[in-house]
Amino acid sequence: MRVLRIITTFFVLVALFGCATGSAILTGKARPATDPTEVKIYLDPPSQYETIGIVEASSDVEFSTQAAQDRVINELQAQAAKIGANGVILMDTGHKSGDMVGFYSGGTFYSSASETKTAKGKAIFIIQE
Repeated sequence: MRVLRIITTFFVLVALFGCATGSAILTGKARPATDPTEVKIYLDPPSQYETIGIVEASSDVEFSTQAAQDRVINELQAQAAKIGANGVILMDTGHKSGDMVGFYSGGTFYSSASETKTAKGKAIFIIQE
C-alpha cells in the first residue's frame, strides 16, 4: 500500500509541475530578446513581417490535454522571445502517442499510454499588423 501512495504522489507532483520543452532555429536576423508575454500567436500572417526563425515546443499530457496545450503555446512564445520575435505564426499542432507505462501493485497491473502535445511555428518580427 505504501508503494502505491508513493507512486500516486509522484504522478500528482508531475502533473502539478509539468513542463514543456522547446527549441528555436534562427533563419533570419537575430534581434534582442523580447518579453514572452508580448509575443502574439497568429493563425494568419500580419500584413508586414520579417521571419526570424522556426520554433517548436512539446509537453507531456498528465491529466489535462488543455493544460498541456497551454504549456506548449507558452513555450513557443518563450522560444520566439529568445530570438527577438514579437509574433509566432502557428504552422502545425498535434500530438504523439507514446509507449505504455505501468506498474504492478497488489497483484493488479495499472497502465496508461503516454501522450505529448506538440506545436511548430514561424517566429516573426511584426512590422505592421
